[in-house]
Amino acid sequence: MPSGQRLEREQKTIAAMLAIYCRDHHGGRRELCEDCARLLDYARRRLDRCPFQEKKPACNRCEVHCYSAIQRERVRAVMRYAGPRMILPHPILSLWHLIDTWRPVPRLLRHKGTE
Repeated sequence: MPSGQRLEREQKTIAAMLAIYCRDHHGGRRELCEDCARLLDYARRRLDRCPFQEKKPACNRCEVHCYSAIQRERVRAVMRYAGPRMILPHPILSLWHLIDTWRPVPRLLRHKGTE
């Protein structure tokens, strides 16, 4: 898991969203189904490699697309469904996620010779 508070919170948020989504769509109770567990593993690996780390903006506002197109669409579906359902079971994570959407979007600095 990433060492910073921001990325740790993001890891918890995606895990909570996937738990809600999986429970309601795949009948998962305590553990995620295999597909959702793979998606969570993928999301965690992408967060670990986020070029912005602790300055990471909300993914939907970011200029860097860390997820493949297929995985990005899967995560969007999870977030569309689980986001509104996060408020009661996870009010603090929901509030922080909202605050994170207001973060300034950092620019990715390009190294000379790579443009």
